[in-house]
Amino acid sequence: MEKLMLLGDEALAQGALDAGISGFYGYPGTPSTEIIEYVQRSKQAEAGKIHRNWSSNEKTAMEAAIGMSYAGKRALVTMKHVGLNVAADPFMNSAFTGAHGGLVVVSADDPSMHSSQNEQDSRFYGKFAMIPVLEPSNQQECYDMAFHAFELSEKYHLPVLLRLTTRLSHSRSGVKTREPLPQNGMKKPEDLFQFMLLPAFARRKYKHLIEIQPDLVNEASVSPFNSLNLKADDHSLGIVATGLAYNYLREVYGGQPIPHPVLKICQYPLPTEGLHRLYESCGKLVVLEEGMPLVEDRIKGLAWSGTKPIHGRLDGTIPRDGELNPNKVAQALNLPDTIGAAVPEVVSPRPPALCVGCPHADSYQALNEALKEFGRGHVFSDIGCYTLGFMPPYNAINSCVDMGASITMAKGAADAGLYPAVAVIGDSTFSHSGMTGLLDCVYENSNVMIVILDNSTTGMTGGQDYTGFGKLEQICLGLGVAKEHIRVFTPLKMNWDEMVSVYKEELAYEGVSVVIPRRECIQTLMKKNKLEKPQ
Repeated sequence: MEKLMLLGDEALAQGALDAGISGFYGYPGTPSTEIIEYVQRSKQAEAGKIHRNWSSNEKTAMEAAIGMSYAGKRALVTMKHVGLNVAADPFMNSAFTGAHGGLVVVSADDPSMHSSQNEQDSRFYGKFAMIPVLEPSNQQECYDMAFHAFELSEKYHLPVLLRLTTRLSHSRSGVKTREPLPQNGMKKPEDLFQFMLLPAFARRKYKHLIEIQPDLVNEASVSPFNSLNLKADDHSLGIVATGLAYNYLREVYGGQPIPHPVLKICQYPLPTEGLHRLYESCGKLVVLEEGMPLVEDRIKGLAWSGTKPIHGRLDGTIPRDGELNPNKVAQALNLPDTIGAAVPEVVSPRPPALCVGCPHADSYQALNEALKEFGRGHVFSDIGCYTLGFMPPYNAINSCVDMGASITMAKGAADAGLYPAVAVIGDSTFSHSGMTGLLDCVYENSNVMIVILDNSTTGMTGGQDYTGFGKLEQICLGLGVAKEHIRVFTPLKMNWDEMVSVYKEELAYEGVSVVIPRRECIQTLMKKNKLEKPQ
């Protein structure tokens, strides 16, 4: 046993290592990326021969983790909240197949959209799938919940969803570790039909899932991570605090006893008995939860809830959007706010921008030149650092919806008659979810030009490897793009005439063309040069 200073992501990763895991699967996405990055650096993981490579996308990661669970070993799959949308098909079905070896799904939510397209709440997915959900309130619970999640998964033969949020994922605290457990041995399920979801089997599995719901509620009621304290002086108000919100609640009282009854919820399904007892003992309730009003809405819908006020995000006591924080908690409880000193005027805002020396800058400038005669409104982009091509001085792109959408949106626009229809997608994003869109284009010989910005890494999340590296031309050929319309150039000012000429030639071609501007990300190149430089 030792004490480590860890990010929430790192604490969870170390907990999974010590809990006897055999495989980590996932796709990088803020704020979840550091989980797999941590185990990729871990000597413990290396010694245990634990799988820890990135997958092509969240769906393939989820399916591989289910496969490891089938073989009796413990697996964890990690992603950000919008990644869970990508993995939704196997995730939802895994509630029916169940788990054999422990199966934990980690979804890291991003309230306030620090690096995301939306701020959805993954707890709703857990409720939808009817599986246990864990929501740690601090880094120590991140570590401890890894053990609990695998035990719960193997006890009920179900996947377990573990929900993190940005502030917990990316803040550090001291974490006490335990003695590591050995990995499970390889063992096929006794019921070889367990993972077979033909309708006859699936109907039976669904009935079973419904039947065990009371057991899962009871597990939440006795969970060491949930607690109800009714021994308080002031019962005019009761507080429900979920996950990280409980930490904020403790913070606004500065370490002093909280004067009101508190129900802490970090494991779901909701502990309805505890909620009922809190409701009956208090004059009104305030619900503190990071994300959407899942608990607040559920309380208001319970049969025993009457006319007592229940405050939270739904009535504006807490803003409906954005992150929770100690100041918002203080305001909801009519306590003095916790806002610190104003930011000095000398500290000027710095909007995000492409790095100096970024290859995408030259790619966009040449594309803008080639498109001058057509005007704006022809370029569909995707998720990655190249999305910053929307910002001045480039003003080069017109959409950003989800991973892979650039190609299929360009196809749809071309189907509608838009010309030219251009898609801009990164090399990692293309490997993640762009290939199937390209196959659709080839199938119909759509009049689109697809620009795959190849900087040899997953740049947006810090420079991770990706599965399509070094194979883009072969993939495009294999999907049916004509060889003569797969064009590669090096995006540099010295190649300006070539770049503009290639773009114009492929814009003029009536059919599917792929242009690949290829130059290594300036950040990964600088890191590489720094490591290679003699000390």
